[in-house]
Amino acid sequence: MRKSQLIYQYIREQGAVSKQDIVIGLGLSLPTITQNLNNLAELGLIDTSKKISNTGGRNATAYSYIEKARYAVGLYLNRHHINCVAVDLSGNVISLIRVRENFDLNDDNYLRKIGETVEEVKKDTGLSDDRFLGVGIAVQGLISDDGERVTYGLTLNFTGVTRADIAKYIPYHNRLFHDSAAAGYAEVWDRNDLDDAFYLSLSNSVGGAVIVANKIFEGERRKSGEIGHMTIIPKAGDRCYCGQRGCFDTVCRANVLAEYADGDLEKFFELLETKDLGARRHWNRYLEYLSIGIHNIRMLYDTKIVIGGYVGAYIEKYMEDLCARVDARDSFKEKSERYLVPSKYKKEPTGVGAAIHMIDEFFEII
Repeated sequence: MRKSQLIYQYIREQGAVSKQDIVIGLGLSLPTITQNLNNLAELGLIDTSKKISNTGGRNATAYSYIEKARYAVGLYLNRHHINCVAVDLSGNVISLIRVRENFDLNDDNYLRKIGETVEEVKKDTGLSDDRFLGVGIAVQGLISDDGERVTYGLTLNFTGVTRADIAKYIPYHNRLFHDSAAAGYAEVWDRNDLDDAFYLSLSNSVGGAVIVANKIFEGERRKSGEIGHMTIIPKAGDRCYCGQRGCFDTVCRANVLAEYADGDLEKFFELLETKDLGARRHWNRYLEYLSIGIHNIRMLYDTKIVIGGYVGAYIEKYMEDLCARVDARDSFKEKSERYLVPSKYKKEPTGVGAAIHMIDEFFEII
């Protein structure tokens, strides 16, 4: 890591610091620190307008980083929506738009809508173009190592489609990402309490991401974490889009619940709160299958499990019930409340993760 990166990251982690703080914290010489601070200030990345009180003499300049000095956009394209967020350098969502559009990469109007949505989110931030880093595009499929092609896209039948095809009307630097990996990355980014974890995404499909030392472990063929195709109901289960029967995806994707409420997941949880008997039956069945999946994940990885995705946004209120079901399956008599964690991002974690990847690219070149 270059000295400018070290100094910038130290300021991000510590908040307002003086030159002397940086000298002590990083062990670098004062001239080196001064030169790099000047460079960071010229780039508009740090604020030097404040002072740190010093009872022993003249107040020192406080160096702090500027959250909105740069921003990136993250797209999540799923079956029925274009979800688009703008994210600042702290991972805060500063703009969010969700457009109902059916996924159809053969429709030029759909591709135009993707580009228009990016422009709308950019405009909504109120930030200038010189602060814009690019667009991360998350899709429901596995992506090639170079981020240029969908290598497995059976969910929406778009295997082989390229980044250029999807980003036809996005005139900015962009890259493709697997949706579950993007959401998992958002969850562990800039956190010290989740170095190792399994991110479980419960959205319109079930997926996951294995996180080791704050990085996504992708596996030999980038299929690590594809927990949605773990068999839960052998032979008698429903047919999965992959062709097999009884996959975890068939019983725990968000649609399983939303279909009871005319496709509206929020409405389903409203019905659940009003003690609707049908909603309660669906939820009990869902939790049983979910507890099986979580138990299996825990036996495989013996690590924290973060529950995210569309259902994950609502799960916190029901954690006690879920934990009891998981505990009943545990041979080692562990308490799952110790390792089951609701997601940090309740809205658009996938788009956020795609945008954060673009921010990390920027951090690498400071």
